[in-house]
Amino acid sequence: EKFTTPVKPINNFVDRWQLLVERVLDSPGPHRIGVVGAGAGGTELLLAVQHRLGNLLTERGHGTDSLELHLFSKSDTILPNFGAGMRRRFERHLTARGVHVHTGAEAAKVAAGRITTAGGKTIELDEILWVTAAGAPSWLRQSGLQVDEAGFIQVHDTLQSTSHANVFAAGDIAAVVNHPRQKAGVFAVRQGPPLTENLRRVLIGRPARPFSPQRAFLVLIGTGEKNAVAAKWGWSAEGRWVWKWKNWIDQRFMRKFNELPEMAAEAATLLDPGLADPATLSDISAVAMRCGGCGAKVGANVLTRALADLEPAANEDILIGLHAPDDAAVVQVPNGKVMVHTVDYFRAFIDDAYVFGQVAANHALSDIFAMGAEAQSALAIATVPYGLEAKVETSIREMMAGAIGVLNEAGATLVGGHTSEGPELALGFSVNGLADRKTILRKGGMVDGDILILTKPLGTGTLFAADMQQKAKGRWIEGALKSMVQSNRQAAQCLFNHGASACTDITGFGLLGHMVEMTKASDVDVEIDLDSLPVLDGAQETVRLGILSSLQPANVRLRRAIRNLNEAREHERYPLIFDPQTSGGLLASLPAERVQSCLRVLRDLGYANATIVGRVAAKSDYLEPVTLISRPN
Repeated sequence: EKFTTPVKPINNFVDRWQLLVERVLDSPGPHRIGVVGAGAGGTELLLAVQHRLGNLLTERGHGTDSLELHLFSKSDTILPNFGAGMRRRFERHLTARGVHVHTGAEAAKVAAGRITTAGGKTIELDEILWVTAAGAPSWLRQSGLQVDEAGFIQVHDTLQSTSHANVFAAGDIAAVVNHPRQKAGVFAVRQGPPLTENLRRVLIGRPARPFSPQRAFLVLIGTGEKNAVAAKWGWSAEGRWVWKWKNWIDQRFMRKFNELPEMAAEAATLLDPGLADPATLSDISAVAMRCGGCGAKVGANVLTRALADLEPAANEDILIGLHAPDDAAVVQVPNGKVMVHTVDYFRAFIDDAYVFGQVAANHALSDIFAMGAEAQSALAIATVPYGLEAKVETSIREMMAGAIGVLNEAGATLVGGHTSEGPELALGFSVNGLADRKTILRKGGMVDGDILILTKPLGTGTLFAADMQQKAKGRWIEGALKSMVQSNRQAAQCLFNHGASACTDITGFGLLGHMVEMTKASDVDVEIDLDSLPVLDGAQETVRLGILSSLQPANVRLRRAIRNLNEAREHERYPLIFDPQTSGGLLASLPAERVQSCLRVLRDLGYANATIVGRVAAKSDYLEPVTLISRPN
């Protein structure tokens, strides 16, 4: 992976693809790109890459002669699992488009800028995309579940594990013993209904029903030019009409995840007698009669079990903490250091307690990093929904596991906390950090001529508002969460090392709110370039639909700080300067001569969207400190 760009998992590939595009467009060439894996995925990807990069180079006035594409197949042919008709069609396309096809060429060794095949041939390359067959996660072999030779979970026709009847598996992770099939999306999709039915049947004590997957399936593979090839039962055809057909099928499938039906009014819960015993039904009924005060605390036994396997980072400054709990934690402050304190707390906005814990911890730590400090210790404030002890315990364990992983990586030791019952899951942290008095970064400190850098894209507020209304696409939320679980620690260190004069993290008040705080503290004016603002995928679309965070109206009141409000408010990114961010990026001012070096380091550290968003100007006679600029249409 050090020398390649893996296509799986796809969420990681998206960012790495953007970096690859930048490298190609910033270089005069030649651009030698290799794709390892000549199945459907690798072949289709190579042709799509050639088409996309060719268009981008043409738009910039460059020729496409600099593109050199190589396709590697360890088999003696491309598309080894498909019929001869389809193979011949793609062989013609690859030949016509000048692609170098290497068959019988298993990649035996990959190094920087080259691939050496099993036959000893070495090909020099600038980029290597890795699109090999699906592999089983390594943890499956240690799980105790019976797996096949490739490491996939073996299941009966009912989709139940052959070794553990209470475990079901479907899709690529499973191998149906009586019906071996290649890893293809069509089989995973078709397993959904029988999986749902069998889960319900087993829960109410009925036998699971066997399912027999289809043997043949329609294959539709694009050639990268709004053209596609279709094949089934040895028959094949191609043309723009096939691409339109494929696009219609793809779009219809994705709409099922986005255009969900309206939620019906909540009805009384009717449990099948097979789903709960009398004791459980009694516990569920008792949820409505819960005490307040200290009676709302989570039981000690539940907490002990939930936290038993979690290991906070060791720190010699922690004199009394979770390793030897008492009424309060005792923390030592090293000589020459000052303490930095902050607190954050909010309710869950996703169903994944582990990821929510990661986001909450990162969000709370950001204030520490923004001030140039290092985190030392943290106290947790957690609320879990009323429920059965086992469910409460699981929620706490998952949430705190995600959080402690983030805290440990940041060097912050969890020393205690408070957990209580409430209507919904919520989590926050009181974090203590250490800093040198003379090197604390503050909001004040910006000077005329400084350049403004933002390290993460905007848009979490509008995206999760859309998610609540079931109008956000899955990949939009995936991208937002990926940004939110990224720590600001390394970004803060990079900004500090490049002479940042002021810094803050962008959270609930939005970009404009935090920017205004910095102008007041520094007694300066600023220009913000709306065209340059980095924006999360999908955020522009949800804003265009009028879907905004419930905090947006309060943030919009700060529009009075904008000097050229009437002309700027028509810009499509104008609403996003008010968008409240959860675990947002850092906004910092730097000397102009150090900005480019800082951006290069930030991007190398993984902050792919770090960019210049404006500049600092001397204080003027205007009351409004902020000017919004944009390029003319």
